[in-house]
Amino acid sequence: MTCFLSRINYYKLCGFFKNNNAKCCCQSFWVTKKGPIARHYSTPQKTQQVYLIDEKSGEESQAINRVNKYTNRSYTCGELNTNHIGESVVLCGWLEYQRMNRFVVLRDSYGETQMLVGDKDIETQNVLAKVPYESILEVKGTVLARPKDMVNKKQATGEIEVLVDKLKVVNESKDNLPFNIREFQKAKEPLRMQYRYLDLRFPQMQHNLRTRSKFLMKMREFLVNNHFVDVETPTLFKATPGGAQEFVVPSRHPGLFFSLVQSPQQFKQMLMGGALDRYFQIARCYRDEGSRPDRQPEFTQLDIELSFTDVEGVLKLVEEMLGFAWPDHLATIPMKFDRMTYDYAMENYGNDHPDTRLGFRIKNCTNVISSNKKLVTGDKFAAHYIMFPKEYANLSKQIKETVTSLSKNYPKAKLVQSKVASTKEWTNKISKLLTHQVAAEFVIESKMQDESVLFLAYGDKKEVLALLGKIRLEYANFLENLGISIRQKGMHFTWITDFPLFEISEETGTLQSAHHPFSAPNPEDIQWLKSDPLKVRALAYDLVLNGNEIAGGSIRIHDPSLQRTILDILQIDGSTLEHMLEMLSCGCPPHGGVALGLDRLLSIMLNTVSIRDVIAFPKNFEGRDPLSGAPSPISEKDMKLYHIRSTDKAKK
Repeated sequence: MTCFLSRINYYKLCGFFKNNNAKCCCQSFWVTKKGPIARHYSTPQKTQQVYLIDEKSGEESQAINRVNKYTNRSYTCGELNTNHIGESVVLCGWLEYQRMNRFVVLRDSYGETQMLVGDKDIETQNVLAKVPYESILEVKGTVLARPKDMVNKKQATGEIEVLVDKLKVVNESKDNLPFNIREFQKAKEPLRMQYRYLDLRFPQMQHNLRTRSKFLMKMREFLVNNHFVDVETPTLFKATPGGAQEFVVPSRHPGLFFSLVQSPQQFKQMLMGGALDRYFQIARCYRDEGSRPDRQPEFTQLDIELSFTDVEGVLKLVEEMLGFAWPDHLATIPMKFDRMTYDYAMENYGNDHPDTRLGFRIKNCTNVISSNKKLVTGDKFAAHYIMFPKEYANLSKQIKETVTSLSKNYPKAKLVQSKVASTKEWTNKISKLLTHQVAAEFVIESKMQDESVLFLAYGDKKEVLALLGKIRLEYANFLENLGISIRQKGMHFTWITDFPLFEISEETGTLQSAHHPFSAPNPEDIQWLKSDPLKVRALAYDLVLNGNEIAGGSIRIHDPSLQRTILDILQIDGSTLEHMLEMLSCGCPPHGGVALGLDRLLSIMLNTVSIRDVIAFPKNFEGRDPLSGAPSPISEKDMKLYHIRSTDKAKK
């Protein structure tokens, strides 16, 4: 029998036997050559080996390395070092590279190890001469120290090599694979997605998926330790009014259809009504939003809901959970996140997901520009600007064209973009538009400096702010593509609070929920619900990371009469949500929650080009699966079974 002890526990064990005269256990303890010398306790019966673990290095012997349990290997390709010299080992993996049929690099999920074939081992050399790269090999051999001039400090196993005693080709790969596993940057994404099983062999993809797994595990651990219950909710549900476009699933019942859930929103609220008190789920969600390069039709979110809470409680929960789960090898994140209201974000950043790494904010100059009455149009007139100082001034033809193209999307906003050679010259040039007096006042108001770049917009306030918000980001991207660093490093978390409860739909011109129809209104604004609903704020919040929304939630409506009022204002037929209204009327506690978009969060955390790099089998930007060819046609027999008929033939 074998056991493993830390040095501290070993000394405790020695003390136990000494104090008990070694009469309680008739066993002998010693330490093998793998550990330091230990004292012996003799016994006529059994013996037990005691290994001392080096607590400083954290290294454990092969026998307790769990990654090799239940397998045919003795070590992975990423763990051998000089402590293993002289050992006989078994390694399994992919043939990544070989030279002269003697020097072989074997790769597995954990790293790489160099193999050396003896110069007289002609049989193995002949095998290697015929084996294609990416074939599966099993190698038995002896660990040797590399010659000093061949040590590779960049490789975890770079100080050793394995002299091959026996090499077995377990499974031979075909020749001429679509791309080389050693060249991650050269493989194009469409090809990578078509051969995703090959793409997953890249160390970058291995790292991303393993980090994802550990991160999710840590969040689960935090929530379970805080008495949250992991509950699975249905994927097949009924259509939800007032939300994103859902995927429709036919049923065997004529004329009746399921919808794939866009979130477990209703179920988690019903769990609160069912007295679960604290719920979470790593939930699969579905939204049919068309071709969006930054979205997936199916995605994963961490869904959380709890009873008897408020906004502060939910925000604190998320901050503590992320702090607990954040990977140790990454820079630490703050214990408390910054906060700003929705109105402040729109006024200063032009959107509700501000990139606070970029310090330059939008400034209000309405009071100055509006003194020229010729420029004022409508009762929602506003004038704002954003200015970049000399060190970031680069108003090239390229950025001018980009900004001009952007401005065409905002016809109610007029834009002035200019490089200010000198404030005096700029004042003279712009005086025809603003008048000399207004231009001079603007120079003083804005504290304009020579050699700066100015973007000034005036007109409809909503479009002015949206345009400048876009320009702010485009200009920063333009500079960074030139190698000019303008954004701060690190992870910048910001809570956005006090969202409006309602907004005007751009498509229909009618009221719609800013989040969803279950968000509770701010009690301070209840008086405006019917008379001026656009004034009403919601008890809703979003979490933004580096300019990307990664989480959203709210305190929910738990009063059935208030919920009916909200549905009436939105002109949503209450009968479609009768199950929710009935649940609320049966004694539902106050509750609230949040959902974190895990794909986007991990993509930012790992600094990947796309969220597709943190998902094992993603869809492409068209919502298709290049690997399997999905979506694909179904047979006439299946169509008949589900009582459906296609009006268009599928495009191949």
